[in-house]
Amino acid sequence: MQPKNRSYISSREMRTLEVNAEYFGVSLLQLMELAGHNVAHEVISRLPKSKKVAIFCGVGGNGGDGFVAARHLLAAGFNVTVVLVGRSRDINHDAALKNFEILQSLQDKVPILEVTDSSATPDVTADIVVDALLGTGTKGKLKPPITQIVSYINAMSGFKVAVDVPTGIDSDTGAVLGNAVKADLTVTFHRTKKGLENAKKYTGEIVVGGIGLPTEMERFAGPGDVLLALKPRSPIGHKGDFGRLLVIGGSEIYSGAPVLVSLAAMRTGADLVYLATPQNNAYEISSMSPDLITIKLEGNNLNPDNLKTLKPYLEMVDAVAMGPGMGLNAETQKFTEAFVADVEKAGKPLLLDADGLKAFAKFKRQLKVPLVLTPHAGEYAVLTGEALPENQDEHVAMIQKNAKKLGATVLVKGKVDIICDAERTKLNFTGNPGMTVGGTGDVLGGIVAGLMAQHVDPFEAAVAGAFVNGAAGDFVANEIGYHMVATDIIDWIPKLLEDPMSHLKVKKP
Repeated sequence: MQPKNRSYISSREMRTLEVNAEYFGVSLLQLMELAGHNVAHEVISRLPKSKKVAIFCGVGGNGGDGFVAARHLLAAGFNVTVVLVGRSRDINHDAALKNFEILQSLQDKVPILEVTDSSATPDVTADIVVDALLGTGTKGKLKPPITQIVSYINAMSGFKVAVDVPTGIDSDTGAVLGNAVKADLTVTFHRTKKGLENAKKYTGEIVVGGIGLPTEMERFAGPGDVLLALKPRSPIGHKGDFGRLLVIGGSEIYSGAPVLVSLAAMRTGADLVYLATPQNNAYEISSMSPDLITIKLEGNNLNPDNLKTLKPYLEMVDAVAMGPGMGLNAETQKFTEAFVADVEKAGKPLLLDADGLKAFAKFKRQLKVPLVLTPHAGEYAVLTGEALPENQDEHVAMIQKNAKKLGATVLVKGKVDIICDAERTKLNFTGNPGMTVGGTGDVLGGIVAGLMAQHVDPFEAAVAGAFVNGAAGDFVANEIGYHMVATDIIDWIPKLLEDPMSHLKVKKP
């Protein structure tokens, strides 16, 4: 997820990690409990007991951390008041709501004041003020009544503690979002946030509290990576807003592989997919599905004469996927090297798979455009000249070395998929033995390329694609056993994109 030598984590990465943690069995309720306990521990260890504490809480997850801290501070003998900025019925986080309900049962001990109007001012005094209004996901200028409450907190004389990030600070950049809480202490979680280093005027002392997530878990692919890659669709969107993909493949021998890539990309949400293939294949493919737009290329195999035909399409698309089924004859090898150069000139992200990888191996070099390579172990050996060792940790080191050397994202398919770029690594555990059937790698390439066409970061597209492809295969195995074909997997792609956490319901045969 992030390089090991980097101590900070972005808000997007943290949100992904939290979702993935829940998928792997660490609930948001557990994470919130540990976060709130960390805040209470810092207060208890620094300040005398039996003093007044005012905890200002929002209606999201950061507020939930504040609710937990309130309970622990009450148990330690503090006089606690909670100020909820917003209506309790608007608490939009399940774990936060659960902790709020616990506090409600203690209202004779912990008064809860609701502030729902920007003109309302809470009447509280406190020796210790805890800011649990907004968390790391905050972007854009603060709005009423939050902005008024921030000013109110700053005017209070007590020792101020910010939960995760001072409200009003962009956790990624350190920018002040209109106004911000000026804390004496910031208790952040798991790793520090980059923006905190740029906002020392507002953070005060920074303490990083553990919430039970091993660093290794940052490397596990999960539903959070899928959510990270998805983009909302506008109700006033137009055709092409969600990407155009050019798929190139097929030969006089193989015609099905590029079809699988194209159909998978469309199921991933790409608006338009152009499938360029030798003309005999193209006519056959056109009869398979009305959804496919075929570009009929002269010759029985891809050849340099096809470059002129492809140029206008290359200009209009957002990404290119090349390789499946295209063969390795001499004219196709010449075509590949020339076309890759054209892709560079056009500035388009490129995914290479199957025969495309083998052709690229003969002239491999760093490209000037984002590049994703999706080999299995055998193709990896052809591509790099190195066979993967037995030890998985050595796998990762070798793959990352070559990813850096090629300036690419490398997704090595296997029992455990390994995805690396120059700095990041992810391991994907979805998938099953039934997926050794031909075509499943083409489906994976289509998912990744479909996301790339939607302008998803290549590494993030590869991680999300690996999870979705394997999870879709698991659903198929759960439904019909291991006797699957690649087209079975394509049908499950939309369901995984809609609800990636649904993979928890799968029981493999």
